[in-house]
Amino acid sequence: MGKKEIDTHVCPMAGLLETLTRPWTLHVLWALSHNGPMRFGALRRSIEGVSSRVLTERLRVLEEKGFIYRDYKPSIPPEVTYGLTKRTAEIQEVFAELGRLAQKWKMEDEPRRAGRVRSAERTASRPC
Repeated sequence: MGKKEIDTHVCPMAGLLETLTRPWTLHVLWALSHNGPMRFGALRRSIEGVSSRVLTERLRVLEEKGFIYRDYKPSIPPEVTYGLTKRTAEIQEVFAELGRLAQKWKMEDEPRRAGRVRSAERTASRPC
């Protein structure tokens, strides 16, 4: 069975999801939402594991789609700052809710995780 294409002009959610689910995109938006406007280097350091090339690509797409703005100040070295647009600032509510959910799930998972750690410690103390 073939993959069904969704017309993003008919279903705006499909276009939004297509943009947001690209690798590192939510990390970029979360960092800007959490920290406010950031320069490229600070943004890259705040997202562990992202390469400069991929971050540059994501920033270009997000700027093109109107999710972020790019503020360029000609200086030596050039100063480029990225931040959320008013449109994307609305995502902060979604991130806040996801943050609350993440904390809740972490608290719920801690007893199980602690049990696995104790079990692993007992297993590690036994010879193979």
